Amino acid sequence: FIVALVGVGGLLLLTHAPLSHKLQMKIVQSGSMMPAIKVGSVVVIMPRAPYEVGEIITFTSERMDMPVTHRAFAKTKEAGRTTYVTKGDANEEPDLSSVPERNVIGKVVLTIPYLGYIIDFARKPMGFTFLIGIPATLVILDELLVITGEVRAWRRKRHVVAAAPELRASLYTTHRPEVKPFMPK
Repeated sequence: FIVALVGVGGLLLLTHAPLSHKLQMKIVQSGSMMPAIKVGSVVVIMPRAPYEVGEIITFTSERMDMPVTHRAFAKTKEAGRTTYVTKGDANEEPDLSSVPERNVIGKVVLTIPYLGYIIDFARKPMGFTFLIGIPATLVILDELLVITGEVRAWRRKRHVVAAAPELRASLYTTHRPEVKPFMPK
């Protein structure tokens, strides 16, 4: 339960930050790469230039405010610079503008279907409440109950020892009967 809680929270954070200085995770939000990559999948991206025709790459586009994941359809060299013509597998035509290699974030190295739906749900207030907030609260309450039980047991033991001097004396003499305990008055 705690592992699942930490896992969802970790995935939520990892989609906002790189996994390392190389790997990144993104959630696929359109069906342009169906059936290879389903909507709601999480893709793990790694920079690995040069990219070859047929590889699935993620890149930034001047026309979109979020990264795009499409297949490299053609590769050209213009004035010593590499550019890619890209196309979504579900699209009939290639994308309108070519992608300079400097805009390529990386190659898709792993796809995890449907995981993005859970992460996207966790980003919303209600999803965060159900997937992170409520389970975390339950864990905290459970720990508070355990601590409360330990404190009560400690107090009962202390109360019994304080209430019965003969019991207190027997606690000292049980292990060392030849030593008389010092009892101030």
